[in-house]
Amino acid sequence: MNRNPMTRAAGRSSARAWIAALALGAVLAGALGAPAARAAEPKPGPAPASVNVNTASMEELTALPGIGEKRAQAIIDTRKQKGGFKSVDELTEVKGIGPANLEKLRPYLRAGNAPATP
Repeated sequence: MNRNPMTRAAGRSSARAWIAALALGAVLAGALGAPAARAAEPKPGPAPASVNVNTASMEELTALPGIGEKRAQAIIDTRKQKGGFKSVDELTEVKGIGPANLEKLRPYLRAGNAPATP
């Protein structure tokens, strides 16, 4: 045990400084985390009432919450490979769409008649 009063005092103040730095970090993390949370929110503007995944264009798909150009293209590519989707549930076969994403999208999707293959 260190009996030097100067070392003990320095240890206490460094512990206080560490706690203060931790508290400041938590406050800043909360402040910086807010914009990231907003980025995950649905896109502004009206969301489509219902999009047929078998006929939707790139523009229609990218209007959906959480669907960017890459996912929209993946949906279109998978649709072409499969000859269309029989059910919205088949979207989990698309890269980047898992069960959680599908549940967020489900209110905006339907799988009508598959498009005719050229």
